[in-house]
Amino acid sequence: MNIIILAAGQGKRMHSNLPKVLQPLAGKALVSHVIDTARQLSPQTLCLVYGHGGDAVRTTLDAPDLAWALQEPQLGTGHAVQQALPHLKGDGTTLILYGDVPLIKTETLKRLVHAAQDALAVLTVELVDPSGYGRIVRNAAGRVVRIVEQKDSNAEERCIREINTGIMAMPTSRLGEWLGRLSNDNAQQEYYLTDIVGMAVEDGLPIRTANPENEWEVLGVNSKVQLAELERVAQRWTAERLMEQGVRMADPARFDVRGELVCGRDVFIDVNCVFEGKVVLDEAVEVGPNCVLKNARIGAGTRLAAFTHIEDALVGPDGMIGPFARLRPGTELGADVHIGNFVEIKKTKIGAHSKANHLAYIGDAIIGSRVNVGAGTITCNYDGTNKFQTIIEDDAFIGSDTQLVAPVTVGRGATLGAGTTLTRDAPPDTLTLSRAQQISKTGWTRPEKIRK
Repeated sequence: MNIIILAAGQGKRMHSNLPKVLQPLAGKALVSHVIDTARQLSPQTLCLVYGHGGDAVRTTLDAPDLAWALQEPQLGTGHAVQQALPHLKGDGTTLILYGDVPLIKTETLKRLVHAAQDALAVLTVELVDPSGYGRIVRNAAGRVVRIVEQKDSNAEERCIREINTGIMAMPTSRLGEWLGRLSNDNAQQEYYLTDIVGMAVEDGLPIRTANPENEWEVLGVNSKVQLAELERVAQRWTAERLMEQGVRMADPARFDVRGELVCGRDVFIDVNCVFEGKVVLDEAVEVGPNCVLKNARIGAGTRLAAFTHIEDALVGPDGMIGPFARLRPGTELGADVHIGNFVEIKKTKIGAHSKANHLAYIGDAIIGSRVNVGAGTITCNYDGTNKFQTIIEDDAFIGSDTQLVAPVTVGRGATLGAGTTLTRDAPPDTLTLSRAQQISKTGWTRPEKIRK
């Protein structure tokens, strides 16, 4: 099978410097959704017809399995398919898709391709308001005889509610012949791909139709308003699929996946959470409101409190993270680790049962098990040019307001007194302090406010 994806349109109504097919939906370009769906059908040839913003489109999407056909100038859908003809192989079926119709499902396309065996198959759908779409014209026997574009239709034809989605499949051997017979004698002075339907009827080839299960599968994007509407459709579809797998959501309407979200059983997701890249939530994970997770794995039973941000990090099972915690790239937390409010962790491994509950920055560190990191602790890991590592061994206790000037090691079971600035290694099982001398002055009084 050959698949052609038409992606040359300018998208003037988007009012954007970014080509229409590269506009983001659910975390990736519109046309990327179509390409991913097409790949699931394992085509022999996958050809992308591009035009407007060509350099950006090729740079963003280029892959070994993609063939490229430039349409310049853009003279209609039939003209676009003509540019792909040199890439088509074999005598099988050619399927034509659109780069701005991102939510078409694989199962729908399989039904359409099956209907195209020795026939021209057209994907159609009935709309309450078919304005703007080409209408499917059938004869008295109910057979499709042609497709008429709205601008070329008469009053009777405009009352037809069955519309052409533009997605069709046909024998590859017939496609080239039909395209060679296209004319631009119409209101738009373009070469319509839909005119091949009338040619197939003249040639005695059956015209079959298939329908999507959901109307939203064939909705296209021509403006930022339509893009936003389709974003909510895509997110609702994702939410429903996850809930059917056992995920509980506080409100499916306030939920965004911009990549891939994989969930175990009994996961709970509160409102306004955003998941980017690939995120895995193991069983019984609870995600509080307004959390942002990007390329992360959260272990079973872990609870993320509100406003937690996690990126490129691994969190072990049974942890407690947040609220207002930030785990930056390179963070790896063991089991039962507690990271509290306004704690930032970067490129650090923390062992099981350790805690940093308040107002701390820990970067470029290795922390053992059962370590307590007090409030206000900072690893001073950067000297303005280079980064250095801090090591805190098992069972250490780090007092509040401690500065650990890396490279430095805190031995197993060591205790650092509050306010310590550690510049040399602290020996194990020992109390280490560094404080200025404390002075108390008798007879001192507080200054009084000067009256104006």
